[in-house]
Amino acid sequence: MTVPAPDRQWRDAWRFLAFTALVGFQAMAALLAMVVCVAMIVTLPLLPHVIRFVRGLAARERDRVGRYLATAIPPPPPGTSGSVAEVATSLHDRRDAQWLALQGTLGLLAGSVAIGSPAGLAQNLFIALFWPFLPGATSTVDTPVDSWAGAGVAALVGLAYGLLGVFLVPPLARWWARASAARLAPPRRSLTERLAEVTATRAAALEAHGTELRRIERNLHDGTQNRLVAVVMHLGMVERALSRDPAAALPMVASAQKAATDALAELREVVRAIYPPVLVDRGLTGAVASLAGHCAIPCAVEEHPVPRMPAAVEAAAYFVVAEALTNAVKHSGADRITVSLREEGGALVVEVTDDGRGGADQEHGSGLAGIRGRVAAFDGSTRIVSPPGGPTVVRVDIPAGP
Repeated sequence: MTVPAPDRQWRDAWRFLAFTALVGFQAMAALLAMVVCVAMIVTLPLLPHVIRFVRGLAARERDRVGRYLATAIPPPPPGTSGSVAEVATSLHDRRDAQWLALQGTLGLLAGSVAIGSPAGLAQNLFIALFWPFLPGATSTVDTPVDSWAGAGVAALVGLAYGLLGVFLVPPLARWWARASAARLAPPRRSLTERLAEVTATRAAALEAHGTELRRIERNLHDGTQNRLVAVVMHLGMVERALSRDPAAALPMVASAQKAATDALAELREVVRAIYPPVLVDRGLTGAVASLAGHCAIPCAVEEHPVPRMPAAVEAAAYFVVAEALTNAVKHSGADRITVSLREEGGALVVEVTDDGRGGADQEHGSGLAGIRGRVAAFDGSTRIVSPPGGPTVVRVDIPAGP
C-alpha cells in the first residue's frame, strides 16, 4: 500500500476539516429546524421533511468520512418515511439526530481550526507587513501594531497560527473522522440480540421452506397427479377397446395424448415455481422485465446495473416482485407501478412502488407476509410504507454475500 507524502496528508486533513465546518453549519441549521418543528405545533408536519434532509446529509457525510478513513461505513437500516409518530420512534432517525447535534457543535469547532489557522496566519502577516498604512491596527490577539516591534509580535502570532494548523489539523482530522464514523455507523448489537435474531431468522427460513414444500406437494397432488391418473385411465380404456373394437380406440388414444400433454404442462408450471427458467436465460433484470410486461397495470422497470447474484437470491427477488405485482393488481387500484432493482453495499435492493390508494394490511395480508418470510430466510429486511392515499412502497434488502 502506498503511503501519501506528509504534505499531501496535511492537505487531505485540512480539506477534510474545512469541509467539516461547512457540514457543521448545515447540521446546526437542521438542528434548529428540528427544534422549531417540535416546539411549534403548527410546524410539526414539516418534521418528516427535515428528517429526510438530515438522512441525506448523514448519508453524504458517511460516504465522505469513509473515503477519508479508507474504509466503508455501513448504512443503517432503512428509515421510515411516513407519519411523525413513525419518525419519532425510528432508531435510525434518533441516531442521526444524535450525530446532528455532535456535528453542529464539536464538528463545527473542529472545522473552524482548519479554517482559522491559515486565516489567522494570513491576517497577522498582512498586518505585520502593511501596518504603516493601517492606523490603529491590532493583531488577532488584540495587541497594537504601531511599530516594527509590534509588527514582529504580529508576525510571531501569525507563525503560531501556522504551527497550530500544521501540528493540530492532522490528528484532529483523524480524531473527528473516527468519532463521526462511530456515530454514523449502525449501533453494535449485543451477542444476545444477534443470537435472538439468528434464531428468529432460522425459524423463518424453516417456516418458508416448509411452506414452499407444502405448496409444491399441493400443486403436484391437486394438479399433476390428477392429470397423470387421467392418462392412466385413458390408456386402460384404450387397452380394453383394442381387444373389442380397435377402430374405437383411436379417439381414446387422442384423449390420452391430450391428458399427457396437460400433465406435462402442469409439471412445467410446478418446475417454474421452484426456479423460473427465465432467470437462467435472461438474468434477473430480464426476468423482472418479463413480469412487468405481463402485468395488468402499466409497469416500468428502472434500469440499474445489477451484477449476477447467487441463484437463490435472484429467485427470491423474482418471487418478491411477482408477489408485489400481484398484490398491487388485486388491491391497490393503481394506475402505474414502478420496479427498481439495484445493488447497494453487497445487498440486492428491490423496490416496488404503486400510486394506488395505499393502506396495505401489513399484518394480515398473506402476500406481504409471504414476502417477509421469503426475505427473512436470507437474513434480509423488508420495509413496507403504505399511508392512506398512497403511494405504497415495498422495499426488500437481500444480502447477496455468503
